[in-house]
Amino acid sequence: MSAQQPHAIYLEDYQPPAWRVERTALRFELEEEQALVRAQLSISINPEAGSRQALELLGDDEIELQRLSIDGEVLCASDYARADGRLVIPNVPDSFTLECVTRLLPQQNTALEGLYKSDGMFCTQCEAEGFRRITFFPDRPDVMSVFTTTLVADKTRYPVLLSNGNPVASGDSDGGRHWVTWEDPWPKPSYLFALVAGDLALVEDHYTTASGREVALRIYAERKDLDKLDHAMVSLKNAMRWDEEVYGREYDLDIYMIVAVDFFNMGAMENKGLNIFNTSCVLAHPQTTTDAAFQRVEAVVAHEYFHNWSGNRVTCRDWFQLSLKEGFTVFRDAEFSADMNSRTVKRIEDVTLLRTAQFAEDAGPMAHPVRPESYIEISNFYTLTVYEKGAEVVRMLHTLLGPELFRKGSDLYFERHDGQAVTTDDFVRAMEDVSGRDLSQFRRWYSQAGTPRLNVSDQYDAETGCYELQVSQSCPPSPGQEHKLPYHLPLAMGLLADDGTELCSRVLELTEEEQVFRFEGISSRPVPSLLRGFSAPVKLDYAYTDQQLLMLLRHDTDGFNRWDAGQRLSVRLLQQQTEAWCRGEPMQCEQALADAWRGLLRDENLDPAMVAQLLRLPSEAQLSELADEIDVIAIHEAREFMRTALARALESEWLAVYQRCDAASGTYSPDSASIGLRSLKNLALEYLIATGREPWLELARQQFEQSDNMTDQQAALSLVVHSGFREVGAELLEAFYLQWQHESLVMNQWLAIQASDSAPGALERVVSLSRHPMFDMRNPNKLRALIGGFCGQNLVQFHAEDGSGYAWLADWILKLDRQNPQVAARLLTPLTRWKRYEPVRRALMRDQLQRMMDTAELSADVYEVVSKSLV
Repeated sequence: MSAQQPHAIYLEDYQPPAWRVERTALRFELEEEQALVRAQLSISINPEAGSRQALELLGDDEIELQRLSIDGEVLCASDYARADGRLVIPNVPDSFTLECVTRLLPQQNTALEGLYKSDGMFCTQCEAEGFRRITFFPDRPDVMSVFTTTLVADKTRYPVLLSNGNPVASGDSDGGRHWVTWEDPWPKPSYLFALVAGDLALVEDHYTTASGREVALRIYAERKDLDKLDHAMVSLKNAMRWDEEVYGREYDLDIYMIVAVDFFNMGAMENKGLNIFNTSCVLAHPQTTTDAAFQRVEAVVAHEYFHNWSGNRVTCRDWFQLSLKEGFTVFRDAEFSADMNSRTVKRIEDVTLLRTAQFAEDAGPMAHPVRPESYIEISNFYTLTVYEKGAEVVRMLHTLLGPELFRKGSDLYFERHDGQAVTTDDFVRAMEDVSGRDLSQFRRWYSQAGTPRLNVSDQYDAETGCYELQVSQSCPPSPGQEHKLPYHLPLAMGLLADDGTELCSRVLELTEEEQVFRFEGISSRPVPSLLRGFSAPVKLDYAYTDQQLLMLLRHDTDGFNRWDAGQRLSVRLLQQQTEAWCRGEPMQCEQALADAWRGLLRDENLDPAMVAQLLRLPSEAQLSELADEIDVIAIHEAREFMRTALARALESEWLAVYQRCDAASGTYSPDSASIGLRSLKNLALEYLIATGREPWLELARQQFEQSDNMTDQQAALSLVVHSGFREVGAELLEAFYLQWQHESLVMNQWLAIQASDSAPGALERVVSLSRHPMFDMRNPNKLRALIGGFCGQNLVQFHAEDGSGYAWLADWILKLDRQNPQVAARLLTPLTRWKRYEPVRRALMRDQLQRMMDTAELSADVYEVVSKSLV
């Protein structure tokens, strides 16, 4: 590690900006070897800052400063100081125009932050701190300015020139170049600035807002991808309509644009009026895109559009408030997706992610509150805690207040803070003001880290008909927070009779460490259905019997809790098999579970999408998160045994379901009903393949060869590759490659399927694939597919007892840290949880973390993750 370690930034040190930037005029001269940027900033002193301070601007050390002037007077080197990413000018008037000319090398920008080139196209990524890689600016979210941007470039190479706002002027210039000027009338922070210059095609449509305004809708991509943009356009129009109907929010510019970019660190970015998307989040076609990817496109398009109000018109005061925009917007896009598809299935998918990954984050070295207290590198805090747990916090407010008051609160929030940079406390205060409720205790969700645990017990008095629930809450220590105060949370619940009849349903509010809730007039001892809809992001402990869980699985009126009962029962049985395997004892499949699954498979009246969720075993990652000490091999063996046993016990039922769903599928459509049929059909195929019988291998081969959509073809390919049929798997992989080698996103799946194959020799396979022409280490999507696929989805082989997987990942982290620190830090996650494993693997993982820590000149991104992991 270098002698000068990155330093932490603290929420408690926040101070208002000393200077305001009323207007920003930018001119970009885009050339093949460089880019020249002229920035004119109209700056004035901020009366809210207190004492007068020198002007301090932020700018990356690598950008070349060519000229600096104030009100036309050129400054000499002695008039300012530049060091450590800052430019300080001590003597400035109270109001002035600063002009700054910088020279950039976008072609060499492998970090993909600021201005860079992607496949011959200029584009930007400025959140969180990318604008300082373009020019000198008070690059912080609470400095909001009106931007005017002029782009100048070669007309043949870059016929499309885009930036934020509305186009106001254009023309040709000398040397075959042309220019376009864009003006955004709405003040915004620099992180929302964007430009794109390239040779792009587009699909165009329009939307008429509720007030009658016409908005042009344009989605840009390479010409070869034009047939993959229709779904995104439909999703955008649906999102615009939904936001008007549910939140009363209209779009506020004349044009809304999306651009698909292949080299992009994130999923998408909500730059005002000009969203830049990773191609994986906007391109969709039945032949090249799976159902899951279709739904992801719909959700991400909606998410970035919803940011127009929850993030752009009202933005965050500082980066500690990141969940103000992200948590709120994730909640909004989740509700949109639930309305567009199956609400219960959407909830199951979101909670599965939360329990598997976010709970693990809460229990790891990078645990932090939804509103962090400090950070070294803000890119490391675009986390599941900020996004997904932040959305759960908003969802709890929605549950506690009810939909009508929540809508009034959001209306007040948008009206009160339009054009401002605010805090999570401002959001909660709006909810307090419309409801008259004191939410002081609720705010602890923003300031306390970790996953709370609810312990529930009960008792029933048959003579009086009184039933009691005793509930206690606690939250384990997390880095920097040893003791936690009680949370305010909603516990949605119901009471069911033995035959499934619902006796009552209500939402309990927990505010104390221990509380007792009484229910009168209960004629027989009920079965509690607790935490319905996952009403709070907590771990729930209640001593359910197997019979009670089976009853809830069959009869609970809450769809989420039906699924959860099945998951709890499956987890319990899988944990028993894991323990048996560790003792060297035979493993056994519980007949009651097989019988319950048989009933679900035979019931043709059930929603196929829901049945697919009910019959999906918990993943190895989920089981690992629940283990006190993770034994990777034991968990894998137990799950494989259970999967095979259920496959063979229900073989005829799986075949009947496969045939029924296949016959009902018809022409491909990404609607929720069709997706549900394919989901259940491919789950049935998975279990048929798990029997190890040749006829089902041929069925999978037939599906692979004859399917008219990527969902079915990729499912068949993955199942065969991950089965014991190695020769056929290799044959299908080659056929898939020859068919789709021209489609980059499909090839990402080709890489990921092989990386996640748990058969022996996996590390050798991924090493070989890292040299394959289809792999490009500069492309974050390729890195996530291959490295993320192996380290995050192939747990048995990544955690090989000799530590070879750990060393391979560390090698990649150190290599990528010099190229793209943000991606390197994210790929590092599997090593950060080393303390959860048994001693041999624990030591090997720690050794690789220490090896990285001892490396000179780590980026702030990787240094923060490694240093916190080693504590």
